Amino acid sequence: MNMPQLANTSERFNYGDYCQWPADERWELIDGQAFAMTAPSRLHQAFVVELTRQIANALQNHPCRVYVAPFDVRLPKYDESDDRIDTVAQPDLAIICDRNKLDDKGCRGAPDWVIEILSPSSAAHDQIHKLALYERHGVREYWLLHPIDRILMIYLLGEDRRFGKPTVCELIQPTAVTVIDGLNIQWPEML
Repeated sequence: MNMPQLANTSERFNYGDYCQWPADERWELIDGQAFAMTAPSRLHQAFVVELTRQIANALQNHPCRVYVAPFDVRLPKYDESDDRIDTVAQPDLAIICDRNKLDDKGCRGAPDWVIEILSPSSAAHDQIHKLALYERHGVREYWLLHPIDRILMIYLLGEDRRFGKPTVCELIQPTAVTVIDGLNIQWPEML
């Protein structure tokens, strides 16, 4: 089995390789480079559950659906077959409005809205690598939530297909979602 070796960062992988790795290990691929994922904290998971609850309830009669990691989001560069795709992300929450992107493997193509909840082990990866990745593939709205500081950074894809300067807000007042009209996330005081 061709497994990633953390010391060997020059080796490149694709979704065909990824599907052969042990199911009890979590990885992401960005441009063929493998990134190991660690178990999330209790606070991280509390935010995932709360956000999923609110979003799923709001989308009951809506074409969009929310999915929670582990959930493979395959991001092809062109029209390559799944086995040749070299980028597979597992966002904490992925909201997909085009059902044609969904299959039994997960999602092929960019979600409309992605939420990543930062942890010390993933903060740089989410704020640098995944920010560039989601912009490049056309994610329309990207939220980076800092659970300890209770700060949210919201990136919106502009007409130039670039993320502009983020909107930064405290988790105090309800936060409107741009890509889903009428959805406002409420922030509980304590999780």
